[in-house]
Amino acid sequence: MIASQERQWLDLVKEQPIAFGIESGFEDLKPIHNEWIKSFLLSRDDLTLQAHRGSYKTTCLSIAMALMTVIYPKENIIFLRKADDDVKEILTQTAKLLQSEIYQSLSLVLYNQPVILEKESAYEIDTNLKATSRGTAQLIGVGSKASLTGKHADIVITDDIINIDDRISKAHRERTKYTYQELQNIKNRGGRFINTGTPWHKEDAFTLMPNVQQYDCYSTGLITDDELQQIRGSMSPSLFAANYELKHIADVDSMFTSPIIDDGTNTDKIYDGAAHIDASYGGEDGTAFTVLKEHDDGHIYVYGDLRSSHIDDVLDIFEHKRMQYRAGTLFTETNADKGYLSKKIKRPAKTYHEKMNKYIKISTYLRENWDRIIFINDTNREYINQILDYTENAEHDDAPDSLASLLRETSKKTQLKLFQHGL
Repeated sequence: MIASQERQWLDLVKEQPIAFGIESGFEDLKPIHNEWIKSFLLSRDDLTLQAHRGSYKTTCLSIAMALMTVIYPKENIIFLRKADDDVKEILTQTAKLLQSEIYQSLSLVLYNQPVILEKESAYEIDTNLKATSRGTAQLIGVGSKASLTGKHADIVITDDIINIDDRISKAHRERTKYTYQELQNIKNRGGRFINTGTPWHKEDAFTLMPNVQQYDCYSTGLITDDELQQIRGSMSPSLFAANYELKHIADVDSMFTSPIIDDGTNTDKIYDGAAHIDASYGGEDGTAFTVLKEHDDGHIYVYGDLRSSHIDDVLDIFEHKRMQYRAGTLFTETNADKGYLSKKIKRPAKTYHEKMNKYIKISTYLRENWDRIIFINDTNREYINQILDYTENAEHDDAPDSLASLLRETSKKTQLKLFQHGL
């Protein structure tokens, strides 16, 4: 009877592993996710799964990691994501799966005892099922910037270690590639790699990953035609192609490429500059905030932030950043609000009435200065991304408009007031 039960449960793992997700609350999983989880669990070869955004690939990974912890008690796993907070989120989710009824039932049938989490933290999971004398936890989570020295694993899993930073920065792409190459040294003999994610750039770290399997937005059936149309309209053709069609195309209308992003050592060079707000008063537009300082050597240091919020909801945040970076005069236009914003912001401030065509302004002031601009490290990546996506027909242009406006206003022979004079 016991052997029969074991066979039934192991068959469930091998044939319908999404059951362990659905029974634990992930009810949106589809048959295609069965194939993904089975490939994670049963393949002994290195595997790279590229799937479009919103395809539940990370959910499938957490289901698979929880199953691995139960059915492979002699093996240990290292799970790598870009940021520490993302690691914590997925390990917390995996721990909750292990404590769910269906995983407990699997353990009772296989080992005649439930799964007990003997170690559960933001970065480690260890259970009473561990069948090795090694001191290493069964599942270890690390961020891509963490030290890998001394770590070893039978299964190395990378998930979304390529992101928007890799799209906008060559330095980030090279750093991610270096991290992935370093991972080769921690895989135990006979171990394997599982890589999942979405491409962002034709030269990103996916170029190093083996056995790539692609599932684009048309093949999975997870997104309706209407939803795809809405998504397509919300981003540039090149970004949609990369994130949803899993291919790279040249955005022939794009004005801006390869931004320069400081490594964080020159933040003080933006002090005593000027600021600008491109305000949203509702609707689909966002609110952009820019600080810049031009130096005698020709370099222009820029900080930018972009929020999908009404100006009233983010003004205090921007004023805090303005003080942090010691920016003096704050420019705003009066076309849309008839001076509403200028009455709320702290002095010193200047207003102007916008008469210039936006496309001409951006293609003139921003494009001609692009090679001189250095974004400080704290700049919101979506701010830079929106600039990279800008074309004459772009749906969203708050960030490039704000930066171009500030470049124009500070190029005029206007007496700018410094931070200490008014704040």
